Amino acid sequence: MKARVKWVEQATFVGESGSGHALVMDGAPEHGGRDLGPRPMEMLLLGMGGCTAFDVVSILKKQRQPVSDCIVELAAERAESVPKVFTQIHVHFIVKGRGLKEAQVARAVELSAEKYCSASIMLGKVASITHDFEVVDEAPEAP
Repeated sequence: MKARVKWVEQATFVGESGSGHALVMDGAPEHGGRDLGPRPMEMLLLGMGGCTAFDVVSILKKQRQPVSDCIVELAAERAESVPKVFTQIHVHFIVKGRGLKEAQVARAVELSAEKYCSASIMLGKVASITHDFEVVDEAPEAP
């Protein structure tokens, strides 16, 4: 896997993934940025959220669960001093579908956290990561 990051100006950078996708990262105004994009540490947290969401949806589909939506809300705390690594991350899944089995959602979250999500497992080497979830049963629409 490769990536490239190029400085644009002030605290603005453009990152390009090995697959050819680009995004803007920027610093906060108090650090010379213009707030044009997410901070690099926010990108790490978003990457972890995307990685674990991908796993959970994939696992539920393989289990033939009727998943229609998956939202991952992440809350992180960072160290007070440099390096300001993540120290705690809480991951809350909101999984929607008609007739989803709670036990299978729990298993999908567990498998992602413990076996499949490389980002979560890597960040778990320095941060305490907790997970919870809620299942939203989507009732059939009224005629």
